[in-house]
Amino acid sequence: MAKLEARVLNRTLKHKPKDGSTHWSSRKLAGELGDVSFSAVQRIWRKHGLQLHRLERHLVSNDPNFETKAADVIGLYLNPPAHAAVFCVDEKTAIQALDRKDRMLPLAPGHAESHGFEYKRNGTLSLFAALNTATGEVLGMTASRHTSEQFVSFLGDVVGTQPQGREIHVICDNVSSHKTELVEAFLAEHENVRIHYTPTYSSWLNQVENWFSRIQRDVISRGIFTSFKDLDKKLMRYIRRHNKDPKPLKCKYDNPQRRHHQFF
Repeated sequence: MAKLEARVLNRTLKHKPKDGSTHWSSRKLAGELGDVSFSAVQRIWRKHGLQLHRLERHLVSNDPNFETKAADVIGLYLNPPAHAAVFCVDEKTAIQALDRKDRMLPLAPGHAESHGFEYKRNGTLSLFAALNTATGEVLGMTASRHTSEQFVSFLGDVVGTQPQGREIHVICDNVSSHKTELVEAFLAEHENVRIHYTPTYSSWLNQVENWFSRIQRDVISRGIFTSFKDLDKKLMRYIRRHNKDPKPLKCKYDNPQRRHHQFF
């Protein structure tokens, strides 16, 4: 049995199918080995945690200061300054207000919910969001564009939710609209506000990205929007309901030298 497992694992991990396929199926591997059933291949894969049907994606940061920047952001999560507020800020851009041309067929026993294939575009919106890391509350604002002016305006809204003079830390990625002269002028005017930029290609360090994935799943992906105003209404309604029972995210980061995150 051990020799059989070794053969299956060796072929799985070190060889590709001869027909040019990108990965093995249990039947294809069994066929190439000749004397192994596909069910035996499946048992061996399952025993050793091999999941050939799954593909995960990652993006490697090339930031030479990755460790320093990552440690700065992670420190704000694990040990925030006393009496300070920490916000994770970003924009979810170009959210499409899609309306379906055919009526939606509802969920029923034995039948999945079905949306019409054809759709009508009713414009796009960008959603600015700031996640309070201590409370889990989200401040949101929609805009037709995602410019530096809009970003600075939203920062002003964030500052306005806090007592005057309170120390505020903002975590955001380093896109160009977050590093303009307008932003510098805002920071000069608000000396209690400090921006912490995540390393290049490391927006996954920003907790608001986790919340964006939730609103994408819950509202946007399967949403039907008759206009961009309808889209705006449904996005903001989701934020209001979220804030009725917010929960802060727990941060666990085991390896500060890791330069990538897996998406699945």
